[in-house]
Amino acid sequence: MGEGAGRPFRGRSKDVRTLAASQIARFELAMVTQRRWTVQEFGDYFIGHPLLRHVVRRLVWATGTDDGIDSSFRVAEDLSLADVSDGEYTLADDAVVGIAHPLHLGAGLAGWSEVFADYEILQPFDQLGRAVHALTDEEKASGTLTRFAGIDVPTGKVLGLERRGWRRGAPQDAGVQHWVYRTLPGGGSVTVALDPGIAVGFVGALGENQRFSGVFLSTHDEGGVYRPRPESPTFAGLDAVTASELLRDLTEVTA
Repeated sequence: MGEGAGRPFRGRSKDVRTLAASQIARFELAMVTQRRWTVQEFGDYFIGHPLLRHVVRRLVWATGTDDGIDSSFRVAEDLSLADVSDGEYTLADDAVVGIAHPLHLGAGLAGWSEVFADYEILQPFDQLGRAVHALTDEEKASGTLTRFAGIDVPTGKVLGLERRGWRRGAPQDAGVQHWVYRTLPGGGSVTVALDPGIAVGFVGALGENQRFSGVFLSTHDEGGVYRPRPESPTFAGLDAVTASELLRDLTEVTA
C-alpha cells in the first residue's frame, strides 16, 4: 500500500470528529433551550443515524413539557429503550422527546447518575453532573441582575459566550458592539452591557477586558438599552431551567 493510501481515511476520520463535536454542541443547546422532537423524528434522526446514535446512547432522554417531565429513559447499546431501573421502556406514539435537564429529573437524578456510573457511560457534555443555579427572591422581583455588574471579563471569554447561544448586539457608532444578548423562550432577551465594547473586525482594539456595566431583561429579541417602566419584565417570568442556565453562563464567564 502506498504512503498516501491512508490519507482519504484519515481525512474522513477528521470529518467524523468535526461532525460529532458540532452535533454535541447542538445537543447541549437543545437541552438548554428545552427543544422537543416527535417520536418519529427521534427514531429517524437520532436512533436511526449511524453516527448520532453513539452520542444519543450517552444521554438521558425525557418525555413531557417545559414545566416538567412525565418519564425518562436512555437508549441502550442494542438501541432498545430502558428506564432508570433498567426495565423495558416504551414511547407513546404521541409523546414528545427532549434531552433531560437535571432540574427536570428531580429525585430521579441520583438514580440515573448511578446507572451511568455502573455502565461506565461517559457523557458528551455535563448533563447529570451539571451545576444548577437559582435566582434569589429579590432577583426574581427585578429586571436586573446586580450580582454580575461591574465585573471585568477578558474579551475572549465574552466572545466564548457565543458557543453557548449568546449573540453580539448590532454595531453602533464607529462599528462598536456594546452588548451581548441571549434570546428567551417566551420572547425578549437578556442583555449584558459591555464597556468599552467590541470593535467589529478588530475585537481587541478597545482593550483586553470588558466590564459588565449591567445585566438586564429586554423586551427586544436582540437586546438593547434597559429603560425601566411599570410594565417592564422581571426575572420571575423565567422557568427554572432557563434561569439556571443563564446564571451558569454568567457565573462561569465571570469566575
